[in-house]
Amino acid sequence: MASKATPSQKIELPKRVRIIGGVWRSRLLTVLDLPGLRPTTDRIRETVFNWLGQDLTDLDCLDLFSGTGAFGFEAASRGASRVVLLEKDKKVYASLTKNFALLQSSPVSGQVEILHRDSLEYLKQQADQSSNLIFIDPPFQDSELLDRAVIEAGRVCDDSRGGGIYVEFSANRARQEVEALIPDWHCGKYLEAGQVKACLFRSGRD
Repeated sequence: MASKATPSQKIELPKRVRIIGGVWRSRLLTVLDLPGLRPTTDRIRETVFNWLGQDLTDLDCLDLFSGTGAFGFEAASRGASRVVLLEKDKKVYASLTKNFALLQSSPVSGQVEILHRDSLEYLKQQADQSSNLIFIDPPFQDSELLDRAVIEAGRVCDDSRGGGIYVEFSANRARQEVEALIPDWHCGKYLEAGQVKACLFRSGRD
């Protein structure tokens, strides 16, 4: 969940982001002041979870390129049975574990795992149709990384009980390019907000 700005740009990042709903509703997650860290805004996440529904009970979720962990923690807050958050940056991973420790004062019902791992390599090791909801928000400047993750997610995700594949990408990229990566899925929900585009892909198996 990160993107590097060009030298001519100055992006004001929130110091914290808020969990929107569920057990951890209104709890705050600290955002590290690190180059390239780009947390998804509260407004976009609220829209995404309106698409998904307020209750994610029994869903197995992956939060790739986790960053602040906002998507994964939000899913856990809303009843997901298992959430795996993946982050390979050492400092960001440490921040994730700290945020999670603070949230533990109000335990959720599902299992939450935070792994210091490469998201794409982890995804490639997962069995076919072994997760129900996958969040993909890699660095915007690395389009090849996004492409490879989306293709793998199309194999790993089973949204027959709800969920899908959420993909966030740069507004400079055509939506059709991302849709073409997984032709057996369709972009059932779509948004544009500032420099961000996002699709929630559904397979039609539900």
